[in-house]
Amino acid sequence: MNVKEEIYKALDDMGIEYSVAKHDLAMTMDDLREVEKELGATIPKNLFLTPRNKSAYYLCLFSPHTPFRTADISKQIGSSRLSFADAESVSRLLKSHGGAISPLGLIFDPDKKIRLLIDEALLKEKKLGFHPNDNTETLSMSGDDFFSVFLKREGHVPTFVRGSHAAGSTDGE
Repeated sequence: MNVKEEIYKALDDMGIEYSVAKHDLAMTMDDLREVEKELGATIPKNLFLTPRNKSAYYLCLFSPHTPFRTADISKQIGSSRLSFADAESVSRLLKSHGGAISPLGLIFDPDKKIRLLIDEALLKEKKLGFHPNDNTETLSMSGDDFFSVFLKREGHVPTFVRGSHAAGSTDGE
C-alpha cells in the first residue's frame, strides 16, 4: 500500500466522509484556486518548519488569505526563529515532499515528534481541503471531522496561532 492509499484507508477507518478532486501537479496556492471552488473547501497553506538546530518540528496550517511570517509565529510559540525544514525531514517525518505537505501525513507520526500549529481563522471553515501527500489530488472534509475526529484520533493537539496582519508579509507557500 502506498502513502496515499494509507491516508485514504485511515480516513475510511475513522468514518470520515470526503470528496476527492484529481488535478494537475499543484506547487503553489494559486495552482489550487479552481480546486477550492470545485470542492467548496478552503485549502490551507501547509508549512513544515523547524528552528536552525532542528530541536523541534512544526506543521503549520494557515488560511490561504492570512499573511504569514515565520518571525511572528516563532514569537507566538516561544521558539527561536523558524525556517523551512529540509526535504529529508519532510520525507522521514510526514512521508511527504515539498508541494504535498499535509496534516494528513500526521498518521505517520505516532511518536508525536511534530507539533501542530493552526491559524485560528481555520476554525470557522465548514470544509477544509488537503493533499493526501500527493499534490495531484486534493480531498475535502468537514472542518468538524478534521478537528473533532481526525486530530483527536491521531492525538495531535493543535496550538492555535494568529497569522500576520501586515500587508505583503507572506513568506510561505
